[in-house]
Amino acid sequence: MTTATQPTYSEVTRDVVASMGRPGRGYYILLGFVLFVLAAGGVAFLYQIRYGLGMAGYQPPVMWAVYITDFVFWVGIAHCGTLISAILYLFRSAWRTAVYRTAEAMTVFAVMTAGLFPVIHLGRLWYAYWLFPYPNQRQLWPNFKSPLLWDVFAISTYFTVSTVFLIVGLVPDVAAVRDKVTGFRGKIYKLFALNWRGTDSQWRHYTKAYLFLAALATPLVLSVHSVVSWDFAVSIVPGWHTTIFAPYFVAGAIYSGLAMVVTLLVPLRTTLGLERYVHEEHFDNLGKLLLLTGSIVGYAYLVEYFIAWYSGSPYERESFYFRAFGDYWWATWTMIICNAFLSQLLWFPKIRRSIPMMFVLSLFINLGMWFERYVIIVISLSHEYEPFAMDHYTPTWVDWTITAGSFAWFFTWFLLFARNFPTVSLTEVKEIIPMQRKTTAHK
Repeated sequence: MTTATQPTYSEVTRDVVASMGRPGRGYYILLGFVLFVLAAGGVAFLYQIRYGLGMAGYQPPVMWAVYITDFVFWVGIAHCGTLISAILYLFRSAWRTAVYRTAEAMTVFAVMTAGLFPVIHLGRLWYAYWLFPYPNQRQLWPNFKSPLLWDVFAISTYFTVSTVFLIVGLVPDVAAVRDKVTGFRGKIYKLFALNWRGTDSQWRHYTKAYLFLAALATPLVLSVHSVVSWDFAVSIVPGWHTTIFAPYFVAGAIYSGLAMVVTLLVPLRTTLGLERYVHEEHFDNLGKLLLLTGSIVGYAYLVEYFIAWYSGSPYERESFYFRAFGDYWWATWTMIICNAFLSQLLWFPKIRRSIPMMFVLSLFINLGMWFERYVIIVISLSHEYEPFAMDHYTPTWVDWTITAGSFAWFFTWFLLFARNFPTVSLTEVKEIIPMQRKTTAHK
């Protein structure tokens, strides 16, 4: 965006507040559709509670299946928000200002979605509180060696920090909206603004707090998904027992999260009239990050197969051969093509700057990353050591409906957020307006 097209302070506030106005018919049609899918997922979940986890296709040896796939997928989606918001903030990357709010909101809602699946996977969800290590008189002592308990700590910590980070960043923007809105919504914004007046003292404390939270959130990108990877790496299942899982899962998480940001930004940019603030340069930079993380993921695929061969273990070799040429070959090659090959198209600037192409690529990358988790979990469990214990797993309609319902749950929260809160940071967009334009704006 050139200096000539830079908005003034008043134009930034006007445009962002206008994006929160009365939405068109398309918004309500989309919201109605996702609510319908969410209701279908709820019906499938109640059906599963009534008739048991067998309705989800669970049978030995595959007792972790689509639900754990969804859990890992949504935790991965959540990591990109911290990358764009916290890490790029620490590096003072100016281009993040127009897109990080979307990424932060995506993080919170993705963690909320991921947290559903350990409970769904339990079957008897009314006993879920047994996982929490709280003082009690019932002698319920959680097993700290259980990956389920590790996930409790990982999800709760990440959700808490991400939510606080989002709320703190929203305060100045909500205060700006508060001054432009009247009626009931104005009272709600006044509550969320926390008496923000924009004084020098408030800004000093705000910048220090935001910097502290950014520094605190950054290690979570590495730690939380590393913990999720240890759910698998500490076992002796062929294809899981490897030290590459922690960096491999972190790179894949950021990769899938970046793709979801692109998926959300493209329709958001058009429907809310934010073309002036989210433009080709942002997608170009997101494309470069996708290319980097996609190349790391592709390299990890090669390393996995090399180590399986180099290990000399017949079980490891057979497991990876089965991935590529066995019953689930279609899932493996979908994963490889979408994640390792299609991302290489981003070497070309014309593709990175083409918003329709970026949107299509993001959909394929999200598809490939979901199948990556499916390949790791389902194929490894269905083809372990002894032939008599091997079996073929086929997802049921309950699996797919609850999975679709999780996407509807995520998009419902995001649509409601976009309707009621600024999806572009007013304060940080104003900070990068050139000084001469600021002077003009105050005349």
